[in-house]
Amino acid sequence: MNRFINALFVASALAFPAFAAPIVGEAAPAFTGTDADGQTVNLSDYAGKTVVLEWTNEGCPYVKKHYGSGNMQKTQAAAEADGAVWLTIISSAEGKQGYATGEHAKAVAAAAKATPSDIILDPKGEIGRAYEAQTTPHMFVIDGSGKLVYAGGIDDKPTADPADIATANNLVLAALDDLKNGRPVATPESEPYGCSVKY
Repeated sequence: MNRFINALFVASALAFPAFAAPIVGEAAPAFTGTDADGQTVNLSDYAGKTVVLEWTNEGCPYVKKHYGSGNMQKTQAAAEADGAVWLTIISSAEGKQGYATGEHAKAVAAAAKATPSDIILDPKGEIGRAYEAQTTPHMFVIDGSGKLVYAGGIDDKPTADPADIATANNLVLAALDDLKNGRPVATPESEPYGCSVKY
């Protein structure tokens, strides 16, 4: 019986490979993905650069809050102006809300006048699960040494109301500003908010 249970455990481990949970202050989980142009993208491609990861789903009201108001685009532009790489990741499974082909993902970004450095398609949820991405949006900031320095919401106003953006503290920009000025990130973690990632 013990052998049978052990065999089941091993089979389960092979079917569902374990990922090390992302821990702020430690190395960000490495990943390889495919972008909207069908090109292979590795996190290691951006060694030495600050990287922002943004999980998105075009049908989510919380995503619409930040894109419809222009807040996400302004955050992207500010990050990239300081030399950061911005990777938008779509982990919605095929047939679920937010799933996108490469062409559709690019069309959505163009219509929103979004400027991510790249869009990564993750329909099997491998990258999302590696980062334990829970919501759209869910934001992560990785420093030039590859260390995860921020994980959480884009700001501290967990609502779908665009009117709240004016009084919100943009925690992604705050983390990037701390990095830029050689300070420890003052708020390294926050509770992510939004729609659940549609794995």
